Amino acid sequence: MEDNQFVTDLSKFIAIETVSSNLITGKIYEPLAQNVKAIKDYFEQRDYTALFEKVGDQHLIRFGLTPTQTRRAPKPIINIILLLATIFTTLLVGSLNRGGNPFVHFKDLFLGIPFSLSIILILGSHELGHYLVARRYGVDASLPYFLPVPHPLVGTMGAFIRIKSIIPNRNALIKVGAAGPIVGFIVAIPITILGLRFSTLKAITETKEGISLGSSILFNLLSRIFFANIPEGYDLLLHPAAFAGWLGFFVTALNLIPVGQFDGGHIAYAVLGKYRRFLTIIVVALMVILGFSWPGWFFWAVLAILLGLRHPKPQDDITPLGTKEKILALIALLILILTFMPVPIPITGG
Repeated sequence: MEDNQFVTDLSKFIAIETVSSNLITGKIYEPLAQNVKAIKDYFEQRDYTALFEKVGDQHLIRFGLTPTQTRRAPKPIINIILLLATIFTTLLVGSLNRGGNPFVHFKDLFLGIPFSLSIILILGSHELGHYLVARRYGVDASLPYFLPVPHPLVGTMGAFIRIKSIIPNRNALIKVGAAGPIVGFIVAIPITILGLRFSTLKAITETKEGISLGSSILFNLLSRIFFANIPEGYDLLLHPAAFAGWLGFFVTALNLIPVGQFDGGHIAYAVLGKYRRFLTIIVVALMVILGFSWPGWFFWAVLAILLGLRHPKPQDDITPLGTKEKILALIALLILILTFMPVPIPITGG
């Protein structure tokens, strides 16, 4: 770019203080969002990418040539294989947990349909929520990758999507981050209600081989609709769909923990910016403390650290959140409160 023309053009949008080879400092005029977009478009038209941040009272614009990317048409073969494998592992686990044995009688595999269908719908809707909103904002995102794991309780470690390009701004970041948990939560509610409708009470002496489950505020409230009073000596035996709903709430709460690269971490960054680091320390410390009641929290604390406690900045890190995005953050916080379980699987002494 020719420096003189470059400064003249951008002076319509920003009071320039300094210009170096790849950095502009100054104060972007109001309306801020409109002028940020104009500057971004100006650079894009010249095959440059501009990154916006605020330091003190100054706006910084870093820019460089946009890397040449060859976009290949997505080949969902891996996604399909992993989905089919996850359907199989969840069918297998669902069947075994209902007393079937597909290794001996293959038709017993169909006993796992209620659990498999329910958990696939919940996990799939969660990831599709991320995917569709990401694409809505022009973010290059992959289709969901399911994780088939022959875990004897769940048969899967969930699913994820890959974000392959920078998030345009904090408003988009909060929408992409919140979309998955909110959509998955909405799908989990009717599945849970339907599953509870077909759940039964069993004498504790008949459920010795089962496991005890913790309960979130919401799961407890929904359970009371069908089982207001559980007689002494009896326990609630969850239908596979209700168990999938319980898992859906648990997964939702895990994802909304405001730390690292979790969905809640994206939302926390969008809302708090650099102050998020203090919340991160508190949340990791709480996870470690909770680990003494349920060791699984140790695993999730370590995973959060391994995935990275720092958060990549969006392209535009200066435009403030809109009212709708703030409401979305509050909705996500409410869902976290309703679905969080301090002790998901109580440890019973023997």
